Amino acid sequence: MIGDLGVEELRTLLGTSLPNAQDADTIVPTVSTLFTPDSHRLALNVDATVVKGGRGVGKTFWFRSLLDDRLRMVASREYRIDRLTRVTVHPGYGADNAPERYPGPAELRSLVDGGAAPWDLWNTVLLTALGVPDLVGMSSWKTRIQWVREHPAERDRIIAEADRRAGDQETLLLILFDALEHLHRDRRQADQLVAGILQLALEMRLSTRNIRFKIFIRPDMFDGALLAFSDASKLTANAANLKWSPSNLYGLLFHYLGNNDSPFAARFRAETPSWIEATPGRHLPPQRLLGDEQQQAELFTAIAGPYMGANFRKGHTYTWLPNHLMDGAEQVSPRSFLSALTKAVEETTAQYAAHDYAIHHEGIRRGVQAASATRVGEIKEDLPWVQVAIEPLAGQQVPIEESHVISLWSQHHLTEALQQQASYVVEDEKVRTGPRYPDRYPALIEELIELGVMRRRRDGRIDLPDVYRIAFSIGRKGGVPKVVS
Repeated sequence: MIGDLGVEELRTLLGTSLPNAQDADTIVPTVSTLFTPDSHRLALNVDATVVKGGRGVGKTFWFRSLLDDRLRMVASREYRIDRLTRVTVHPGYGADNAPERYPGPAELRSLVDGGAAPWDLWNTVLLTALGVPDLVGMSSWKTRIQWVREHPAERDRIIAEADRRAGDQETLLLILFDALEHLHRDRRQADQLVAGILQLALEMRLSTRNIRFKIFIRPDMFDGALLAFSDASKLTANAANLKWSPSNLYGLLFHYLGNNDSPFAARFRAETPSWIEATPGRHLPPQRLLGDEQQQAELFTAIAGPYMGANFRKGHTYTWLPNHLMDGAEQVSPRSFLSALTKAVEETTAQYAAHDYAIHHEGIRRGVQAASATRVGEIKEDLPWVQVAIEPLAGQQVPIEESHVISLWSQHHLTEALQQQASYVVEDEKVRTGPRYPDRYPALIEELIELGVMRRRRDGRIDLPDVYRIAFSIGRKGGVPKVVS
């Protein structure tokens, strides 16, 4: 319990505060749920054209927050980015259905399959955002693209005038792009479409003062676009990464608990004093709950108990949860973190209702299992070749010698299996959608390490972080057991 907030009341607060839907496309940011970790400040800088992040780290959340005038003002104030108060924001592409702003997935695929060049398509989206009357009055994107293609000089004049007008008004035109994995089912086409966005973004950055793009993108998609547009590397100097530290994750949890609309949230804030109501309905946690790990650990101990079992040898709950959700790059997505906690509360309520704490340690273990299954499902969808590479290791235990990994791959004829992945040709060069070196196993290991699926221990042995290991049915002595279907 926390003060006079009892165990059942705290469990109820957790259950109603944690988001039910872990799919970013279904979560709409609000003034109360907007969380501004210090590590994301660079991502909101208007000059950070490329914002890289894997699944569940907040790309769509920030995309939608920047489109919302009120949320953008909140972010501007809390991040002390005054320029965000003087921007006009338009969506260039996203998961929401906005056919007046950009083609939807079905129409986009039809346009691309019909021969529309990515450069012409995204120029049309840009000019539509600038409000060109000739384009706004057209109902067909095909017709709009044709107009832009046939009026190159007019296109340049419109952009120059919009740039000057924005400068006179001391404002900035910001075009946002998100959900790029939904551009096209064919990864080759998706890479070329992304390359077109990056090419236009670079032109605006170099040739205008007041028109900027912000592109929320998965790292692997950015790397794929580099193959089709090598100059995209010029955008990496000011690129931002959406990363979360353990203290950020727990700060997010406490922010949710303090911003619930139930009376239990008010009592939670009263028991952890110094909250600030910065905006009506928006309560900011005290700094100690955002950046002081000792203070965070004490509060989480009151919620989930100190240990993952009878004593400290089983691990401390505060460190155990993020440690077992980290990938090989020591990153945890907030989606995995919140998903694990949601499952932990559900398990505790169903199986350990009389427990002395709001969350039972066994519930946390099952939450990690569930988060692992979700994360592996995501990487199977994003990078199917990863599943092909890891499946031969099923039933093994980690850490494992690199030579044994290579031996297992050889026994399963992994190179042949990977070569069945789709490939395509760019400028007379065959390019794979799978790993860079399917026939060079040591290089394949390094690529999996870069992706965070594997990591190398100091003694040279290969390890898999629990967030992947569990659902891939790979063991570890004394570790969290695999998911049992």
